Amino acid sequence: MKELIKSIAQALVDHPEQVSVNEIEGSQTSVLELKVAKDDLGKVIGKQGRTAQAIRTVLSAASAKLKKRSVLEIIE
Repeated sequence: MKELIKSIAQALVDHPEQVSVNEIEGSQTSVLELKVAKDDLGKVIGKQGRTAQAIRTVLSAASAKLKKRSVLEIIE
């Protein structure tokens, strides 16, 4: 999951080297914290949050295959 989110985010931003993903795993749920450069934050979120919602949709579909629940947090 961590590598999936990292590769999607790196494709979207101008500074891919500043993309970092931190995964906090629980028994049923894992939280993925995505950090990008300040000027790339808008690109990851998108207009009205559409890009962020699309990333969350891909994440939930991939985690459903593993029978886990994943949550994406975008950190400023």
